[in-house]
Amino acid sequence: MEFRGRAEGKEETMKPIETLVRDNVKNLKPCVHGAEVLGAAEESGFKPEAILDFSSSVNPLGPSKKSLEAAKKAFSVIAAYPDSNSNELRQVIASHFGKITKRNIIVGNGSTELMYLFAEVFMKKGDKALIPAPTFGEYESAVCKTGEIPRFAKLNKDFQVETATFEREMAGAKLVFLCNPNNPTSKLIPQETLTDIIEKALSQDTLVFLDEDFLEFVEEEKDLTMIGNIKKYPNLFILRSFTKIFGLTGLRVGYGIANPEIIDVLSCAKIPWNVNCLAQAAAVAALKDEEHLQVTHALIKKEKAWLQGELSKFGSFKFSEPDANFFFINIQKSGLTAAELKNKLLKQGILIRDCTSFKGIDEFYVRIAVKTHVENERLIDALRRTVKVV
Repeated sequence: MEFRGRAEGKEETMKPIETLVRDNVKNLKPCVHGAEVLGAAEESGFKPEAILDFSSSVNPLGPSKKSLEAAKKAFSVIAAYPDSNSNELRQVIASHFGKITKRNIIVGNGSTELMYLFAEVFMKKGDKALIPAPTFGEYESAVCKTGEIPRFAKLNKDFQVETATFEREMAGAKLVFLCNPNNPTSKLIPQETLTDIIEKALSQDTLVFLDEDFLEFVEEEKDLTMIGNIKKYPNLFILRSFTKIFGLTGLRVGYGIANPEIIDVLSCAKIPWNVNCLAQAAAVAALKDEEHLQVTHALIKKEKAWLQGELSKFGSFKFSEPDANFFFINIQKSGLTAAELKNKLLKQGILIRDCTSFKGIDEFYVRIAVKTHVENERLIDALRRTVKVV
C-alpha cells in the first residue's frame, strides 16, 4: 500500500511501510499465551469477571494486601520519575536470598522484557541459540527479533531434557534457554542434568538463560534454585518474576540474577525507567510479606493434591504428577482436541490453555492451573458435563 499526501499543491507518495521495516522484524508474529480473558469474554458472551481463568498459572489468591497498599501509597510520587535502576527493590531481593548483592540483580518490566534484552545484548549475526521443545514461546520470539533463527532440541517421551542429546545440539551455540519447572509440561529438570548442561555450556563459552519463574511454587525451591551457584558459573543468568506466586501480573515486574559482569552489560542496554514506581513499591512489599507466601504454599499443596485426585478419575486423561502449580494433560482418548475442549468449557464460563501453539506437541494437550477449592470444584463439575469419567 502506498501513502499519499499533499505538499504545496502537489500530491506526494511514500514507499509502502513494509519496505522500511528491518528484515528481522518483518516476519515476527505475536506469541500465543494463556489469560486471554477479554477475547474469551467476547467469544463466549460472558463478562470478563464471570470467567474462571485456569489458563493462567498465577497465585489463585492474587497479590498480598500489603503489596496493594504499598502500590496505593506510591501514587503520591507518581509525578516523579521512578528509580531507573530499582535500587531499593534490588536490595530487598538480595537480602531475601542472601549471598548475593544488588550488583547481581537487574529488574525488568516483567520477566519477558529481560528475555528480549538478553537475546538482544548477546546474540550477534550468525550466532546460534538452543531451545527445548516444547517450552515457553517467548524465548523463540526473543531470538528471532535479533534476526537469528533458534535451534530446537525435542524433549523425550516423558517431556524431559535428554542430557546427551541436548549437549550434542548445544555444540556451537552462543545461548541456551531452559525453563525449570518447564512451561507447559510442569516438570522439573533433574538437578544432575541441569548441572551437567551448565558445566558443559561453561566449557564452550555458552551462556545459559535459566527461567525459574515457577520454581517458587515448588516446596524444595531453596534446594533446587541455582541462585547460589552464580559465582561458580559465570555463564549463568537466572530469571525470576513477581507475576506468578506474588500475583503482581498486571504491574509487570521481573528480575534476573547473575554475576556483575553480565548484570552491568544488561543494565547499560536496558531502556531507562523501565519499571514504574507503583510496581517497584508493590514488589518490595510483596517480597517482605512472608505470611502471604506461606498461605499460598499451603493452598497450592492442598488443592494440587485434590485436583490431581479428581482429574485422575477421568480415564481419558493422561498426565504425570506436576512439579509446578499447573497440570499438563493429554486428552486424546477423550475424543476431543484441545481446541474443542477449550471451547466446550468456555461455554460454561471456564477458560483453559489449549497448548497446540507450543512447538513440539500435537493438538491434544491442555494446561490447567491450580486455583482455590471452590473454583477447582467448578472446573471438575464442568469437565464431568463435557468428558466421560471412565
